[in-house]
Amino acid sequence: MPETPEPAPRSTPTTTAAGSALRSGALGTADISFFVVSAAAPLTVMAGVAPVAILLGGIGAPAGYLLAGLTLTVFAVGFTAMSRHVRSGGAFYAYIARGLGKHVGIGAALLALVGYNGMEIGVYGLLGTTTADTGHALAGVDIPWPPVSLAGLLLIWYGGFRSIDFGAKLLGVLLVAETGILVLLAVGVLAEGGAHGLSAASFAPGAVLVPGTAAVLAFAFAAFTGFESTVIYRREARDPDRTIPRATYIAVAFLGLFYAFVVWTVIQAFGAEEVLTAAAADPGGLFFAAITTYVGPWAADLMHVFIVTSVIASLLAFHNAINRYVLALSEEGVLPAALGRVHPRHGSPYLAGAAQTVLGAVIVLVFALAGADPYQQLLLWVNTPGMIGLMALMLLAAIAVPVYFRRHVHAEGPWRTLVAPVTAAALLTVAIFLVVSKVGLFTAASTTVNTVLVAVVPAVFLLGLGLARRLKSRRPEVYARFAEDPTEAAAEPRAEAEAEVPRTPLEGAEPCPLPTPSSPEPESARSTPPARKPVR
Repeated sequence: MPETPEPAPRSTPTTTAAGSALRSGALGTADISFFVVSAAAPLTVMAGVAPVAILLGGIGAPAGYLLAGLTLTVFAVGFTAMSRHVRSGGAFYAYIARGLGKHVGIGAALLALVGYNGMEIGVYGLLGTTTADTGHALAGVDIPWPPVSLAGLLLIWYGGFRSIDFGAKLLGVLLVAETGILVLLAVGVLAEGGAHGLSAASFAPGAVLVPGTAAVLAFAFAAFTGFESTVIYRREARDPDRTIPRATYIAVAFLGLFYAFVVWTVIQAFGAEEVLTAAAADPGGLFFAAITTYVGPWAADLMHVFIVTSVIASLLAFHNAINRYVLALSEEGVLPAALGRVHPRHGSPYLAGAAQTVLGAVIVLVFALAGADPYQQLLLWVNTPGMIGLMALMLLAAIAVPVYFRRHVHAEGPWRTLVAPVTAAALLTVAIFLVVSKVGLFTAASTTVNTVLVAVVPAVFLLGLGLARRLKSRRPEVYARFAEDPTEAAAEPRAEAEAEVPRTPLEGAEPCPLPTPSSPEPESARSTPPARKPVR
């Protein structure tokens, strides 16, 4: 008889400390990859930022995206090795705490909250501007941005309120749309042979080793922000020891190769000399002009629509990541326990999502009432410290990896536990320096504003160190259990429960002749000693 096939894995609840349940086993490699790549918003990055990278770095800009991708691939080696040994839901801060100590870990936790919220909330300004641009381009109407941003908050809240697999399916559709329109552009350019024939000059040393490459690298590293969030979904992943590393490598490899390919394609569409002139004249229209020429005006209209959906996908991906960080910290006892509640039907951290939505609405309304520009101020001023904060977290995680593995017995090789993370730490230090030194290119703001935006990151981290000291002195039980794996956190309650289980009387001991509350019948009446109950 043929063997009966095993049933497909079903999403089952993972009980949280608050008695709620996440959907364990709900996400496969492709699902997690959709979350990560969607957070990066490939179409928005390409159409909105790549023209500026070309303008600053010349035709060597595609190589900058490849170099950034290689750097983050090296980081992923130690990062994914750590994911097989640290199973806490706290991701970045848990890795850092286990390697560099709980004080640094709590500082990292606060930095993660600010970083991810900064990356998401600022993008509501981008949602307003891209929707306004799309409405003007397609229908000639002027759409005010505040109502669009507030409507986006409600839409993203609902997407996060629903189950995680609902979000993965939605992101899959939106990601196919935004990458598909870029592939369509590339196919059109390649089919026509570009403006003057296809050339690999963009990857020649003379084109790459120019002063503007430093600025391109700063933009390129920013374009990968969010790829590290794969580990946040560990509790909802199928076979996380394999799914998480695979999704991480797929995401960073796809983004690096895809970014470089698309930027190279646009350069071919105009020609090496002409593309600089076109980018200087209208950077925001560069991709639309290319797709109009090589595919048709209808494709440019689709690109306008898909940029809006690209921003929505990015918002939903970051929203889900933030919710899971808040869930983990509420279970740790650092945040209020109520934020750790999970919806009984959808398996989503719905109160964490509601809190994040309210915070986003407050910030959007403050900028709107102040008459701020949604792009230049809401997006760039809120996004920039978030981006730098997440890069700082990556650096701390890279440093934590070799420290952790030096203290623990493991079967990992030196490439994963020492060489790759140390190399990644050095490269990330250079990357952070490039981003900070070129921060004016991101914000177009004054030196005073830029200084404040950069200073937010160390200030938040120092505030986290102060919180750690307060927890250690006033809530030592929370501090002691911070960033522990679920099995470790449960060890003490198990030991206490085991101590309370009645012991079987020793052989030869005098039995109790009368019933007691713990013994409904005399021990002498039993023919065989009772089996000891297993500890649950």
